Amino acid sequence: MSKKLELPSASRAYIKKELERYETKESALIPALFEAQKVFGFITPEVVDLLAVEMDIPPSRVNEVAQFYTMFNKKPVGKHHIQVCTNISCAMVGARETANYICKKLGVKLDEVSKDSRFTVSQVECLGSCGTAPMAQINDDYYENLDQQKIDKLLESLK
Repeated sequence: MSKKLELPSASRAYIKKELERYETKESALIPALFEAQKVFGFITPEVVDLLAVEMDIPPSRVNEVAQFYTMFNKKPVGKHHIQVCTNISCAMVGARETANYICKKLGVKLDEVSKDSRFTVSQVECLGSCGTAPMAQINDDYYENLDQQKIDKLLESLK
């Protein structure tokens, strides 16, 4: 028998506060999903069900938001989740090559967790930094105007 998922009391209080902050419950879904991801690491169907109960929202609505946004992980990721924007603006200045270079340097394939559980590299849609492409988001931090030298230095700092 698997253990029932529970949110810590601080997370429950945070979600309650977010629900009170907005006119509609659905408006609190993104902050609630971020909170759940912080607690559980990624969003599973069980986490969706838990949030649905906690927020009194149909699970289908919670899942709809979780599946739409790429910032919600649907499976485990490494300690350092490197998300490389490969939308058109970034792709035109080498973003796909940037993602491939990072994967090669780390010895990991796209969307896989490295053997030491430290890294995952993902290609994502727009991260809102088109003028400073190619760019990547590592956990919560942006790194812009990337080239191989900057990538090498950045990866070294994460090891």
